[in-house]
Amino acid sequence: MSRIQPPPGGDTTGEMPLDAAPVVVESSDGVAVITLNRPAKRNAVTLAMWGALAERVGELAADPEVRVLVIRGAGDHFCAGADISELTNGPGGEYARINWAAEEAIAAFPGPTIAEIRGNCIGGGVSIATACDLRFAAEGSTFGITPAKLGIVYPTNALERTVRLIGGSATKHLMFSGDLIDHARALRIGLVDEVVPAGDLAARVEGFVATLLERSHLTQVATKAMVHEVITDGRVKPATTMKWESAMDQSGEVREGVAAFLAKRAVRWPWRRG
Repeated sequence: MSRIQPPPGGDTTGEMPLDAAPVVVESSDGVAVITLNRPAKRNAVTLAMWGALAERVGELAADPEVRVLVIRGAGDHFCAGADISELTNGPGGEYARINWAAEEAIAAFPGPTIAEIRGNCIGGGVSIATACDLRFAAEGSTFGITPAKLGIVYPTNALERTVRLIGGSATKHLMFSGDLIDHARALRIGLVDEVVPAGDLAARVEGFVATLLERSHLTQVATKAMVHEVITDGRVKPATTMKWESAMDQSGEVREGVAAFLAKRAVRWPWRRG
């Protein structure tokens, strides 16, 4: 049975029921899926949705049974950005605090996170996607970082992540101009990790998630923590190295991995976070 269920309607382009919440969470067999659910507005994110994202992701991060998080949009688009109607007084103050908290919650999720992108991924949609570890996009997807069209100074947390991901020059090109780019250029500059035919996106993400669940969660969580330190500090701190080496030694992960390999059987990873 599929761990990642498409939105009601039989495929990933179907719409959620009209009475469904604008942020929908489904969790099963170690995988959580968050769906931004305003398809009529191309899943533009309201302040209430930013708050719900922060809360829901925090809850999932606290659940040791959730190993992988997938974020997607209902209907034909990932996310067209923040709801502009709420930004008439600018994106500062309480709005900025809640927006920041949502993106940081995604970035801080301890296990692998994947943005499943189709259609528009603009503005705040890009900041959600770049807060994820990996980005899988459908052919025909469109990307843009558009604060220059509104006179907005981009939040520094999202700016820093973008620069780390695609470099200073590509970031400036997108943000100076506010121009939209296609999936091919997004792949070329490193904004996305894979591009697949639109009809294959859901299956590709599901297949990759299945692979992640077969691998050591300890390896994944430790790798994510250490890569973050390399990106932010230029190296892995000695205390972090000791922490994860100790977890490896005490968990029995290596013993189980080697035993399963030699016996040609499915591995039963013993380590659980939390």
